[in-house]
Amino acid sequence: MARKPYPSDVKDAEWLFVAPYLVLMKQDAPQRDHDLREVFNGLRWLVRTGGAWRYLPNDLPPWHTVYQQTRRWLAAGVFERMADDLRIVLRLIEGRNDQPSAVIMDSRTLQSMPESGHRAGYDGAKKKKGSKVHLAVDTLGHLLALHVTPANEQDRAQVGQLAQAVQEATQQSVKVAFVDQGYTGTDAEDDASEHDIELQVVKLPYPKKGFVLLPRRWVVERSFGWLNRFRRLTRDYERLATTPAGFHVVAFACLMVQRLFNIMSRAVEVHNTL
Repeated sequence: MARKPYPSDVKDAEWLFVAPYLVLMKQDAPQRDHDLREVFNGLRWLVRTGGAWRYLPNDLPPWHTVYQQTRRWLAAGVFERMADDLRIVLRLIEGRNDQPSAVIMDSRTLQSMPESGHRAGYDGAKKKKGSKVHLAVDTLGHLLALHVTPANEQDRAQVGQLAQAVQEATQQSVKVAFVDQGYTGTDAEDDASEHDIELQVVKLPYPKKGFVLLPRRWVVERSFGWLNRFRRLTRDYERLATTPAGFHVVAFACLMVQRLFNIMSRAVEVHNTL
């Protein structure tokens, strides 16, 4: 690499895993002006730091090149496939079954910006105008499904879409979904039952203000904490709802591949000390 590396750059070992997912055409295709790894580093820099497209550093590929390739990657669903494979590998490493039998559903509200304001809604509970990311993760906190709506959309109304996406991603293995009190009601239960999922509402044992660590439910809150490290995801800067959804999947893919190779590195260190 001719330039000084950024902390967001993909590592050599990680790139060997990631590259096959990203090559939509030949690596040495004649129309390619910039190295594919550098284009991916540009996308990682943008999602991690929260910078604007036109503010990409000059030693990375031009912003329009990174933007166009990102649109191709998102349209092809490469990061969804990467996250699915990483989830299976990480579950097997933890001694779990390859597909989960339980998931946790929740949502987070992102404040709207001028670019996204035309599709924003008002979340009365959070007292915030913006977009809502509806998320389903397994019991290790890894991504299974997500989609984005205006913030005024009710969580319980999204159960059917999330349940369908979860079962498609797991080959119909999920039996139960843990949720908070925003998912109460017979309609939400019926929507989950249509996809053979039992909805279990985890409630507070006693009234209390502020954040409380709840059984099962804390896993998805930790996943939200992971996502908050990616500054592009702290607000909704995008014109299209599909873009913040895609960036969330990119963030999960980056986190999961980093976790995989951290586990592998520790295993090598332990082996060398024996």
